[in-house]
Amino acid sequence: MRARIRVMHYSIRIEEAYTNWARRFILFHQKRHPKNMGAAEVEAFLSHLATERKVSSSTQNQAKAALLFLYKQVLGIDLPWLDNITSAKPSQHLPVVLTPTETRALLHELSAGTMWLVASLLYGTGMRLLEGLRLRVKDVEFERREIIIRDGKGAKDRVTVLPENILLPLKKQMEKAKLLHDTDLENGLGAVFMPDALTVKYPSSAKSWGWQYVFPSPALSIDPRSGAQRRHHIYEATVQRAIRTAASRAGIVKPVTPHVLRHSFATHLLQAGYDIRTVQELLGHKDVNTTMIYTHVLNKGGRGIISPLDM
Repeated sequence: MRARIRVMHYSIRIEEAYTNWARRFILFHQKRHPKNMGAAEVEAFLSHLATERKVSSSTQNQAKAALLFLYKQVLGIDLPWLDNITSAKPSQHLPVVLTPTETRALLHELSAGTMWLVASLLYGTGMRLLEGLRLRVKDVEFERREIIIRDGKGAKDRVTVLPENILLPLKKQMEKAKLLHDTDLENGLGAVFMPDALTVKYPSSAKSWGWQYVFPSPALSIDPRSGAQRRHHIYEATVQRAIRTAASRAGIVKPVTPHVLRHSFATHLLQAGYDIRTVQELLGHKDVNTTMIYTHVLNKGGRGIISPLDM
């Protein structure tokens, strides 16, 4: 199953999620082989998740997608019942959005340092957490005041605004990252994860400065796929914990995660009068209806973008 997922260029997160659901499905049915099971067993497993485990509809649908992948792509079994398995009704929740006052309080509690810079970057650009942590040095355009987000959700690239208020802190962060990278090179390391076959095509690029992460991890780690020792980016749980703690100190009662800063970015831009199509492009939404969740009717026509962080 892992081999098939990698052939189809799915992300490592999808790989871990799908293989985990396949494992749980097999264990739930006392280690019977999937090819000896059918619709009844799949329905029983999904019903168990909904009734006994009380999982959300999105989690249940992810489990269903994993099992469909297992049967169609791995086992090569394309039976009519696969598409007739009941899907859970998707939830339609409004996103949690901070007010400008709450956003200022949150960033103030983070004080200076890396966590403040990451949170400011997420709010000031509308990036997802992993998009921010996976940011490479070469994709930051200081002169043009823009950031190129590579291989975002759906394997799409897009461009977003670089807030003026974090230009200097971001340059200082890169200086620290450069010192760390130079130390790694002296120790015979310094190679970073490269997408697809770029390591084979451009062997020296993995150690070049432009490909390094803007927010490198303070510790070395082992690549789960290749087994190579590298310096990856900051662990996402570290940022999540820091933002959650800062929100608590700031007295914010809303459930605050790094993704809430992305929601706040979109809402505050729309409140400032920017066109919803422009916000859609900055967020990387495929359909404008996804962006419409932030407002019912807003069409005031924006031109040049000023980040809400700079306001």
